[in-house]
Order: sequence, then C-alpha cells, then structure tokens
Amino acid sequence: MPKKHLVYIGSTLDDLKAESRELFRVILELGHIPVQAPRNGDDEADRALINKTISECDYFISLAAHRYSEEGKPSPLEAEYNQALNCAVPVIALIVDEDARWRANKKETKPGQIRKLNDFKSSLRKHPHGAWSNTQELCQKAQNLLIREINLRPRPGWVPGGEGINPAVANELARLGAENGELKRRLGIESGDLVSRLREQLKHAVKVLALNRAVLSFYYENGKTWENTRKFRYLRIFKVLAPELYIGKTTADISHFLGGVLNPDLKRTVRKDFPTPSNTVKKIMADFALLKLTRCAGGDPALGSDSELWEITEYGKELYAVYRLRQLEKPIERLTAQAVQRTEEVPAPAETEAEEPEPPKRRGRKKGA
Repeated sequence: MPKKHLVYIGSTLDDLKAESRELFRVILELGHIPVQAPRNGDDEADRALINKTISECDYFISLAAHRYSEEGKPSPLEAEYNQALNCAVPVIALIVDEDARWRANKKETKPGQIRKLNDFKSSLRKHPHGAWSNTQELCQKAQNLLIREINLRPRPGWVPGGEGINPAVANELARLGAENGELKRRLGIESGDLVSRLREQLKHAVKVLALNRAVLSFYYENGKTWENTRKFRYLRIFKVLAPELYIGKTTADISHFLGGVLNPDLKRTVRKDFPTPSNTVKKIMADFALLKLTRCAGGDPALGSDSELWEITEYGKELYAVYRLRQLEKPIERLTAQAVQRTEEVPAPAETEAEEPEPPKRRGRKKGA
C-alpha cells in the first residue's frame, strides 16, 4: 500500500478560509492527510501544540495572499513557517498573483505591514512555489508542487499497521529469523562441547600436577649451604601458591614464600633472600605457564634480574576453584557417608509371632460330690 504523508496547511489569516478548504480536498484526493492547527490567540500551550504538530508533518504548504497579521502582532503564518524550517520540513509556497482580483478589505494598508509581508513573500519564494489567481489555479499548482516534492524529497510518511511490510522484506525477515534460530541452536551445542572440553582439560592439568614433582632445597639463617632437599608435588606447590598469585609476585617473593611454607625443619628459620633456589622457582613457574596456569607479566629493571612478575591466569583461577571446591565438599561427603553408615548399623526391629494364650484350666469335680 502506498505511503501516506502528513501535509500541514498554513495560511495568513481568516482571509483564506475558502482556499484552505480547497487545499484540504486536493490533499485528500491525492491520498494524503491534510493537517491544520486552530489558532486560539497567543496562548503559549497552543503555540507549543502547533509547533509539535508541524514537527511531525512531512510537508508544509504556506498559503499567502495580501494580509500579514493583526496590527502590532507577529504573523502566525511566519511563525509556523519558521518552525517548519527549524524541523527541516520541506516547504511549498503558494502565493497569490499580484495582478489577481482581490477585495480591498482583505489587503494590508499600512506601509509597515506591507513591507513585512513583502519580505516574508521573498523568503517563501526561496522554496518551491507557485503563483495563483483563483481557486482552480491554486488547486492545480498545489497538486503539481506536492507531487513533485514527494518524488524529489521523499519523506518517511506512514502506512497502516500490517500493510507496511513488503512481501520480499517479510520473506527476508523470516529467513533471518530461521537463520538466527539455527545459529542459537548450534551455539548451544558448541557451548556444551566447550564446557566438556574445558572439564577434560582441567582434569588433565590436575593429573599432570599430581604426577610431577619438583626438588627444593632450603637455605637457613647462619647456614653455609643448601640443606633438607625434598621432593614436592606440583599440585601441592600450585595449591599453596595460587592464592598469592592473584596479585603479581616476583621470583624473589615466590622463593621467600615457598621457603616459609614448605620448610621441613620448623625449628630453623630460612634466610630472607632466596631461601629456595631461584633457578628452581623459575623452572616451576615456567612449567605452570606451559599448562596455561600462570603468565610472566614482565619485570622492573630497577629491581634487578630476578624481578619477573608472575600472575595466575583466568584458566589457573578456574583450576584452583575446581580443586578448592572439591576440598571444601569433602567434609559434606564424609558426613553423608557417616550418616549412611549409622543407618545401616541400626538393626531393624525383629518381627515376632504373637503367642496364642493358653486355654484356661478346667476344675475337676471331687469324687463323691
């Protein structure tokens, strides 16, 4: 169905009532909607309503003759025209021919008003315009100019609900909807696969950490060499070190932390600087990085060669969360197992058959009674 356009009709004063009615008819016959707001004095609310109405229209027709305004008041038509310009509404001007026969009581007589009217008409002639001498000519010019403007400067217009979608557009929307549904379905399947893969990767990483060990030695205060060499599973090292790596730690910080936590001789204090070998610490962190659990965020040259900054990755956080959650759930499992065991140990009440009551003893008669 063709679009309909809102066409605002603005005129000078009441001197063009008959011509305005003819423009209404022409616009309706063209299949569009004529609009004209009543003027009720200088009320501010009415002016705001007129301005809003003009801003929502597609085209503005300015109908001008030989009147400008009442004495001392601004022209209402010029105010409406300025609103159309402010809202970028295309303007069509229909100006009466200067040689057309016109009643004297419908003409301005004061020089000031005539000058303002002529200036306003000059502004109107900057837009698509036509001159008319009678009602028939007015209607013909209005029809031609409006059709041309609609072709040259198309506006959004409107169509009745349910009739504004082209069949081709409707088919395309349906196709895109079906395609969107298929993509969502695939994404759901792929998301499930990704979760399964991630779980398998986490299990594999935990196995690798559990099966590999690092050899650490300790240097104590007042000591002369490395002592108490021990093997520690990577899983244990990662478990104690992961929370510390949420905030970056240098190699020196990690060495000091591991020295204090893993010290096998609690009666002795490890030295402050590198209580565990720096090369071993770097090797451990590099192995964690191979498993995507940590990353080296660079170092500060001012801190020396051992200032590498190590951080835990998002994948490492996920693995630690899985491991830690498993540890936190163990007490619940133990309590559940104990409750089940207690239930199994309580013997069920034995079912006993009810004993039949003994029949009452009969009393015998004495002989000779």
